[in-house]
Amino acid sequence: MTSPMLSDLTTAAVGGPAGTYVEARTEAEIIEAVRAADAAGEQLLIIGGGSNLLISDDGFPGTVLKIASEGFTVNAEDSCGGVSVVVQAGHNWDALVEHAVLHAWSGLEALSGIPGATGATPVQNVGAYGSDVSQTIAAVRTWDRERNAVKTFTASELKFGYRDSILKQTTVNGSPRYVVLTVEFQLPLGRMSAPIRYAELARVLGVEQGQRAYSNDVRREVLRLRASKGMVLDPADRDTYSTGSFFTNPIVPASVADGLPESAPRYPGGADGQVKLSAAWLIDHAGFGKGFGLEPGSVSGGRASLSTKHTLAITNRGSARAADMVAIAREVRAGVVGRFGIELHPEPLLIGLTL
Repeated sequence: MTSPMLSDLTTAAVGGPAGTYVEARTEAEIIEAVRAADAAGEQLLIIGGGSNLLISDDGFPGTVLKIASEGFTVNAEDSCGGVSVVVQAGHNWDALVEHAVLHAWSGLEALSGIPGATGATPVQNVGAYGSDVSQTIAAVRTWDRERNAVKTFTASELKFGYRDSILKQTTVNGSPRYVVLTVEFQLPLGRMSAPIRYAELARVLGVEQGQRAYSNDVRREVLRLRASKGMVLDPADRDTYSTGSFFTNPIVPASVADGLPESAPRYPGGADGQVKLSAAWLIDHAGFGKGFGLEPGSVSGGRASLSTKHTLAITNRGSARAADMVAIAREVRAGVVGRFGIELHPEPLLIGLTL
């Protein structure tokens, strides 16, 4: 198969050529491709939907494996235990969420509109609007490249954290020890959503935080909110040519958060004495507003910029290279350190690139 430019396989639309390109449509093909690359001693880069990758303009010299397995199997469905659904790693994530909402499988609705493949969701513990996949994942089946065998992780074994898991912790430069084959979700049956945890979403739904709403209403409002922030892929909207949120929300000691203005948003940090901050707020208040970088004299020459809708996304305005997007990220990160003394960390995998 002719090697494509990696810019054609990523939502940021940057990245040079692949050394070797393989597309796998079944679990057997995924395992075969991984084993072949490992046996040849080649570097391996896994691509699903390409929404969480920023790849060097030099490309990737080894094997690029596109996970294109699709479909899912319902293993059990009853009013007590809910539905158990096993999803192929390459299955489009939002297509799964849409199906779940239409068939009254509750729990995924707040994760509507997130681009990418289902197999990537446990790696980052993908989340939005107060929900993340750790709340519904029962198990993840993987190929363990070190042991040359299939390994299944239960939810507790995945060591989920904020945008983190054992799958991410054992990935180096986009090359995972554990290649996701399938993801099993356990979802309650019902037309009502999981409790709404996010204030903005609760407000537009007209409910209190902690209350439930109809799942189809939640999906509609999440899609609308995401689109207003340029976070739903749209070929006509340059604000959506990005990796989504470029920086994770920093988790800091309470003493650090206490040094910020009272207006700075604060959320529970998941551990005693820890506070989660808003990366978007820090970026904006460090002087980097929406559209920063569009000026021709900017570090990217106007080819890349912060989204004009949301300060957390770095966007390709049409002719950006990876170097342009990294230049914006470096300037923003340095500015936040200079203003607040807090270092932001990238959410996407940087392949052949460093900040």
